Parts: sequence; structure tokens; C-alpha cells
Amino acid sequence: MSETVNTFEAQQQGRPTGPLVHGYEVIIGFETHAQLSTQSKIFSRASTAFGAEPNTQACAVDLALPGTLPVMNKGAVERAIQFGLAINSHIAPRSIFARKNYFYPDLPKGYQISQFEIPVVQGGAVEFFLGDEKKTVRLVRAHLEEDAGKSLHEDFIGQSGIDLNRAGTPLLEIVTEPDMRSSAEAVAYAKELHKIVTWIGICDGNMQEGSFRCDANVSVRKPGQPLGTRREIKNLNSFKFMQQAIDYEVRWQIEQIEDGNEIQQATVLFNPDTGETRAMRTKEDAADYRYFPDPDLPPLCISEQWIQTVRAQMAELPRNMAARFQADYGLSEYDATQLTQNKATAVYFTAALGEGANPKLLSNWIMGELSRKLNAADMTPAFSPVGPIPLANLVKRIEDGTISNNAAKQVFEALWNVEGHDVDQIIEAKGLKQMNDTGALEAIVNEVIAANAKNVAEFKAGNEKALNGLVGQIMKASKGKANPQQVNDLLRSKLAN
Repeated sequence: MSETVNTFEAQQQGRPTGPLVHGYEVIIGFETHAQLSTQSKIFSRASTAFGAEPNTQACAVDLALPGTLPVMNKGAVERAIQFGLAINSHIAPRSIFARKNYFYPDLPKGYQISQFEIPVVQGGAVEFFLGDEKKTVRLVRAHLEEDAGKSLHEDFIGQSGIDLNRAGTPLLEIVTEPDMRSSAEAVAYAKELHKIVTWIGICDGNMQEGSFRCDANVSVRKPGQPLGTRREIKNLNSFKFMQQAIDYEVRWQIEQIEDGNEIQQATVLFNPDTGETRAMRTKEDAADYRYFPDPDLPPLCISEQWIQTVRAQMAELPRNMAARFQADYGLSEYDATQLTQNKATAVYFTAALGEGANPKLLSNWIMGELSRKLNAADMTPAFSPVGPIPLANLVKRIEDGTISNNAAKQVFEALWNVEGHDVDQIIEAKGLKQMNDTGALEAIVNEVIAANAKNVAEFKAGNEKALNGLVGQIMKASKGKANPQQVNDLLRSKLAN
């Protein structure tokens, strides 16, 4: 846990304003705690496995028993380096650990080991799309720290207890500049950050288990005015609640200001049952924590050779894969970014490409029909009933004119409902093959032209829409099997003569 750097007007020059809410500009910054995917804790050998019985995974170091000393987990450092490389940040060759002093029952040492003045990861940015608009959120820092324990409240017996299993769990706290201007933008940023840490494997991203926890710092101001007083919404563990909490907090702050009240800096919690935020405690400043260098831990030194070794072991990053999809397959930046939204989708697309499908048409189907079905079923592409090879074969049949787009949707439904896996067999069984016999098609075209003299005359007089009526008649006469492009070409050719 750290304090977001309160970025003032000098750093806000040139930052775009967002949509105003009742005449106020919304300012949002994020602090995200990503639990690192090590098997042991950051300063001890105790296990980080989730779900163990309370206090069975807290060793002497975690409990701060006299005479114990922390020892840095190399795996945690390497995961911090990976994150720094993923977001194009500066990785400090020398960083230090500090003691953050505060009293709470789940903090046995009376302080938390964190990084304050010199964090391991400095700067960087996260880019993402909000709709069709590209956004960039600048990062202040990402630093290593240990987690605290957990208070357990048994309301039915009126008692509370402390579970120290989480004490010492390695965290990477990722802090942004206050660059976001709406709850939708904040959620889009959080989803992109979630994608990055899970893609590179430094965090499992399980929000329900607390592996990816977001704190939103929210304030409002009139355009052109200094930044308002922020309130921090703690421990948002779902993207849905994140948006609801920020929207409520924005409305609440505006109402308070309009009523003549001052906003007090505070930490607040969101109650999903009521949809409201409530103050938990007055927000502390950095001075309240009395940070000082931890005398038990030497400076963390990271050589350039170590950084390059970690870089060489990393898988292709999503932004690099997206750039490759643009360069190799002619996809737009938006399409390439959507296809690399998660590793499962990227793997699916790559596997389908291996079957020789048209990249653009394939991406349209993945982002369209497939995504709609997967979202409705709450599935990932890895568990899709329609595998990449059948979808690639379906796309090829559209491209070579065997079936129309409408017929393709019927084939897709059959694949999804596991009515068969062979695209050609489904097309044959359902009689969906397009009419590509020029002679038979020409006979239908001639009949439609002869029976629709009014439409023909309107088209020849310059009314392009009249052609649509003729096309519709031909498609009806062919029972939807005529190739629309052939129909168009043939019609225009005959009407021109």
C-alpha cells in the first residue's frame, strides 16, 4: 500500500478533458495490487497457496518473531522486471526497501516492508482502446511490497479473528498518474492492466481471491480549476463494481460540493448491495507512516545483464504481437489490439490462420459472432464449441463463394450446437450452397428484370436504391442461394446494355 503521487497542474498541462458530469470534470488515478505468482512469500519460504486453514502458512519471519530476518525472493524481483519491460518503464539499477509504520491487528510487525523513495519500476505507460478511441495512462511507479494479514469477522457469534496466511505475500503495487476521466476509461485501463500481468504470467489475476485488487482515487473539479480533494475507494474486486463505485462516488462528491460542503480526504469502501460508498477512515499522508529505510534489507541491485536475461525468457508481448498482426496480415490497429486482448484469443486466431483463412474476414468473425457467443456463455476461446479449424474452414467457404454470409451464420450455429464438425457436410446437409451457375442465375435475373419495369426505369434514371429492390427479388427467387456479388455484377451489366 502506498500513496498515489498527487500530480498537480504542471503535470496536467495538455491532458485531455473527458465528458463533464453536471459541469464537473472527473479525475481518476489507480493503485493496483497484483499478487506475484511465486510459490513462496517475498521475504520467507512460507507458501502462498490460496485457501489453507487460517494461520497454517505463517512462519516465524511472517510473524515477526524476535531474531528473524527477511530474505528477498529472487522470483518476485524477476516478475517486477518483467512488468517493467512490458510497459516500457525504467528499471532502477538500485532500489531500496522501507518500513511503512502503522498499527493494525493484521500487521504483526507494526510496519509493512515496502518501497518508497526509490521504487524498482519507474514510469511507463499503458495503452488501450475505449471504443474506437486510443487512450494512454501514464504510470508513476510499480514497487515491491509485502501484503498484510486478514481480519475475519464472525458476526453471528460477535467475534473477530486474525488470519496471517497472507502476511508476507509478494505484491507489486502499480500506481498511475490521475489521467483517467470517466469510470468507463478507468475500467478499460484496469482490464488492460489485468491482461498485461496475466499475459506475462506474473499474476493469476483472480480478483475473487484477492490476487488483483484495485483502489481508485477519485476527485472532481470545474474545468480549469486545481485538482479537487480525492477519496480512495479500496479493494474493488470486480470490473462491474469498479464502474458502479466510481459513478456513485462522482455523484456523491458533486452533490456535496453543490450543497456547499468540502470534500475531506478519506478512504472509502463500496457496498455492492446498496451501490454506495461509505467512509472507512480519514486518509493518511506519507508523513503519517514515518517511512525510513529498512535496516534488515540491503539495497536491491539489478544489473543490465539480469534485465536482458529476463527479457530473453519472456514470451511475445501483446503489443508486439498486435504490431506483427498489423504488419503481416494488414489488420487495423484496432483489430490487432482486440485479437490480443487475451492470450486465448490470440492463440485461437493464430491457429485458425494456419488453415489458410483470410486474416481480415477471420478477425471479423472472431470479434463478431464468436465473441458474442462466448460472452453470452461466459466462456473463453479455449473452451469454445467452435474450434479454430472449423471456423477457418467456414471463413474459407465464404471467401470462395460457396456460401453467403447469412448461410455462414446458420453453419456457425450448427457448429456451436455441435450438430457436426465438418463445415462442408453441414453446408450440404442444410442445402446452403450458393448458386454459382451463371446460366441458371442469368435466367432468374432476366425474369426479375422483365417483371419489374418500374424499378428498372428508376435505376436507369439514376436512383441507385432501385437496384436493391431488384437484388431482393432475385435473392427471393433463388431462395437466398444466389451469390450477392454475382447478382450485382450481372444486374448492372444487363441494365447498362
